[in-house]
Amino acid sequence: MRLVVAFALVAALTAGTTGALTFREARTGVLQQSQDTVIKLLRTHVDRLAPELGVPPGEFELRRFATSLAGAEPAGTWRVLVAYGGLSATSAPDDPFEELTPALRAAVNSSTATVFQRVDSGDHTSLVVGMSVTFTAGTAATGPASGVQVFLTVPQTTEQAYVDALVTAVERATVPALGLAVLLALLAARGVLRPVRALRRATRSIAEGRLDTRLDVNGSDELADLSHTFNETAAALEESVAELRGMEARARRFAADVSHELRTPLAAMSAVTDVLDEDAAHLDPDTATAVRLISEETVKLARLVDDLMEISRFDAGAAVLHLDEIDLAESLRRTLAARAWTDLVDVRLPPPDALRGRVDPRRLDVVVANLVGNALRHGARPVHLRLYEGEGRIAVVEVLDSGPGIPDSVLPHVFERFYKSDAARTRTEGSGLGLAITAENVRMHGGTVRAANRPEGGAVFTVELPLRRDEPNRGSGQ
Repeated sequence: MRLVVAFALVAALTAGTTGALTFREARTGVLQQSQDTVIKLLRTHVDRLAPELGVPPGEFELRRFATSLAGAEPAGTWRVLVAYGGLSATSAPDDPFEELTPALRAAVNSSTATVFQRVDSGDHTSLVVGMSVTFTAGTAATGPASGVQVFLTVPQTTEQAYVDALVTAVERATVPALGLAVLLALLAARGVLRPVRALRRATRSIAEGRLDTRLDVNGSDELADLSHTFNETAAALEESVAELRGMEARARRFAADVSHELRTPLAAMSAVTDVLDEDAAHLDPDTATAVRLISEETVKLARLVDDLMEISRFDAGAAVLHLDEIDLAESLRRTLAARAWTDLVDVRLPPPDALRGRVDPRRLDVVVANLVGNALRHGARPVHLRLYEGEGRIAVVEVLDSGPGIPDSVLPHVFERFYKSDAARTRTEGSGLGLAITAENVRMHGGTVRAANRPEGGAVFTVELPLRRDEPNRGSGQ
C-alpha cells in the first residue's frame, strides 16, 4: 500500500506541476495575444478617426467619436468611453462604465502610453484599455496630448473559454496519469512484495514449529539470495533442533533407565539398613553412627530415584490423572496425618464436604506434602495451611511459613529443577525436584501455583485448582 501511495503521490505531483506550468504559460499566451490584438486594433481605429475630431470637442462630437470606435469592431463587443476635461461620452447611452478604475484613469493622465488592466466583473473578466489622443500638425501621431482620453472595455469570454478548456484538458490528463501510476505501482509491488510475503509466511511457519518449511528460489537478484539464505538457515536450524531433541530424548531415557535400575538395589539396601537400624543400639558408638548415616543417605537416594522417575514420566508424557471426586479438606488432613505433621501445622479448612472437587488424590497429596515439607524445612514455624473456595469456582490452597522469606532473585526460579539459591550449597535434605513435581501436578489439573513473600514476613505458596466437573487435561504434554 505504501508503494502504491508513493507512486500515486509522485504521479499526482508530476502531473499537477506539469499541468500548472502548462496552464500558466498557455493562459499567459492566450491573454497576451488577446491584449496585443485589442490594443493594436484600438490604435489603428483611433489613428483613423481622430483627425475628424475637432479641438476642443463638444459632447456631441465625443459621443460620435465613441460610437465610431465601438462600431469599428465587427463583433460588437467593444464599449468605449471618451473623455475631454469635464466632458465624457460613451458608445452606449447611460453606460456607467464600471470597469474603469481610478488607478487606470490616473495612469492615463500621467502618461501618453497605452495602458491596460484586467478587471473581474463578477461572472467574467474584462480587459480595460486606456490611451491619450495626441496630435501633430492636424494628423494623429506621437506628440503632445490633445486632452482627449479613450477608454475601451472588452469582455474576455472567448479567452475564458480557452482557459477553461485548458483546465479541463489538464484534469483529463491527470486522471489517466494517476491510473497509470497505480498500475505500475501494483506491478512493481507484485514483483517485489510477493517474495517478501512468501518469506513472511515461511518465517511464521518456522516459528510455529514446522522446521521443514522452504522457499522457492527464482532468479538471481537480492530477494533470491535472501530466499536461498533462509533455506540454508532453516535447514541448519532443523538439523540443530533434531539433534537437540535427540539428545534430550536420550537424556530422559538415560535418567529413566538409571532410576529404574537403581530401584531394585535400593530396595535391598533399604531392607538391610532397616535391620541395621534396629540393631544400632547394640553396636559400638562409631559403628552405630556409620549405620545411621548409611540409613539416612539410602533414604535420600531412594527419594531422589522416585522423584527422577516421576519427572521422567512427566517429560515422556506418560503421566496420567486418576480422577475422583473427593472432600478436599479431608484429603489435606490425611496428608498431614500420614506424615505426623498435624501438630506442626496450623490448619484452616472448611467443614466436611463443604468443598469437593474432582482431582487425583495421590497427586494432590504430593502437592500438599511437598509444599508443607518445604515450609517446615526452609521456613520457620508456625506454618499455616489454608483451603477455601476462590472466585470463578476454584479451590485455593495456601501454605504460609514465618521464616525469612524467599530472596527476590530466587522467586522466579523456585519451581525449576535442581535450582539452588546458594551455589556453594551442594547438599540439601530434599532432592531438588519437589517444587518442580508440584508445579507439574498442578498444571496437569489445569491449575496454577505461585510463590511470593508475605508483607509481615515469610513465604506463601498458593495453588489454584479448578472445581469443574469436566475432564481435565491428561499427560504432561498438554
